[in-house]
Amino acid sequence: MARDIYTLSIFFIVIMIIFTSFAVGSNEDPHRRVEQSYSPEPTKTHQHGMDEFINWFHNPTDRLTMGADIRWRYVYSWNIDTIQDDAAGRSSKWHYTRNRFRWWTKSRITDDIDFNHRWVWEFRTWDDPYRKDKRMNWDEIVWDRFNITMRNFADMPLTVVLGRQDIKLGNAWLVLDATKDDGSRTAYFDAIRLIYQVPDKETTLDLIYIDQRADSAAWLKPIGDKDRLVGPYDEKGAIAYVTDKSRENLQLEGYFIYKNDNPVNSGTKSEIYTFGGAMEGPIGSSEKWKYRIEGAVQGGDKGTEDRIAYGTVNKLEYHFNDEKKNMLHVSLEYLSGDDPETSKYEQFDLLWGKWPQWDSEIAIYSYTLETAHSDVTNVQRIAFGHSFWPTDKIQICTDYHLLWADENTKKDSPHSSGLVWSDDGKFRGQLATFWVKYEITKQLKGHFMVEYFCPGNYYEQSSRDGAFFTRVNIEYTF
Repeated sequence: MARDIYTLSIFFIVIMIIFTSFAVGSNEDPHRRVEQSYSPEPTKTHQHGMDEFINWFHNPTDRLTMGADIRWRYVYSWNIDTIQDDAAGRSSKWHYTRNRFRWWTKSRITDDIDFNHRWVWEFRTWDDPYRKDKRMNWDEIVWDRFNITMRNFADMPLTVVLGRQDIKLGNAWLVLDATKDDGSRTAYFDAIRLIYQVPDKETTLDLIYIDQRADSAAWLKPIGDKDRLVGPYDEKGAIAYVTDKSRENLQLEGYFIYKNDNPVNSGTKSEIYTFGGAMEGPIGSSEKWKYRIEGAVQGGDKGTEDRIAYGTVNKLEYHFNDEKKNMLHVSLEYLSGDDPETSKYEQFDLLWGKWPQWDSEIAIYSYTLETAHSDVTNVQRIAFGHSFWPTDKIQICTDYHLLWADENTKKDSPHSSGLVWSDDGKFRGQLATFWVKYEITKQLKGHFMVEYFCPGNYYEQSSRDGAFFTRVNIEYTF
């Protein structure tokens, strides 16, 4: 009970901060007003000294730049990975904090060659569930960026990036996060990436080779190595991705992605060949209507089964272009599921796109017992959303999702926790998400989110308890 009161108190404080910002006004920082009530001279002197330190920290030498950030998260939830109040052997309640620190540098070797490095350290403190270690575990410090970037390679419009790096392609539907079991601590790729800019055209070609290991120490040993796994597979992959922006009001994308999964502890070996494309832009000459359409087909195998799967995600936006930046959108998504009655494997794989794409944590955790954490698939989704900026510093986003399964893949496979999937019901349920994003200062930002999932008849009656997730997030960037 005391912990619940503590949780509600934090939420109340956050809401009070938000309403205070409304009272102050959209163009004025409330913290700045408080500072101005004191003597201006010491404030200016202090600020001048702080500015000098920040400038030195960012650029200690002509050839070195640095940066750092701190992120604190407080999470309170229940049933997000059980969909039941009384799951056998599992606690339905989660209550913990996440504390992440990052420091990065860029060393300029020549005008066209940089060495990039970033260290990340995140530790958590758990109150619930009971199966988590309540002792302070300082965890490891891992390299999540360690690469050489070479521009104008061989006197061509070619950029080459060798080593550990961040990669985002298109709208990040299939390529963003290669360390899905690591949460948002890291999202790196161990890869060789070539980016070719076609001369005299707004067209780029990405060619990427990926050699990703499940063990975080496989290529670069962490400080205080804790033998962490950042994924379930040792993965190899290759990507060819073309982005064309040469046509007015139209962006075209086409890609081929190969991925080879070799399980580390458990799982099934597989090969995936993905062919896909996307298009986006405004509708006609409109400045209010925008769209994006993307689809892909997959071949290959999953164990001894041949693979054939399909996926598409589409979004239509209406921008009011008013002072509050009101925007409405509707999304349609389809990821094929595996029909247990056939000899083929039909379940679509999101490849390196297994992150909270719907701005929902419940969406990725609820699949833990069905496929794996973040392995969202076998779904038909329609979503309606609205976002706006009530002040210059606050954005509010609300989304409502209706979810169905494509196949009753798990109908004969109840989980040991007690979760049971139905024989013929395909309505996964309703999901509502609400976000408040607050730019407190240029360097200090935060958000508050809350979401609720109401399961449908895709689950048996005994496995339809509601799931709730909420989070407070504060980030400071030096």
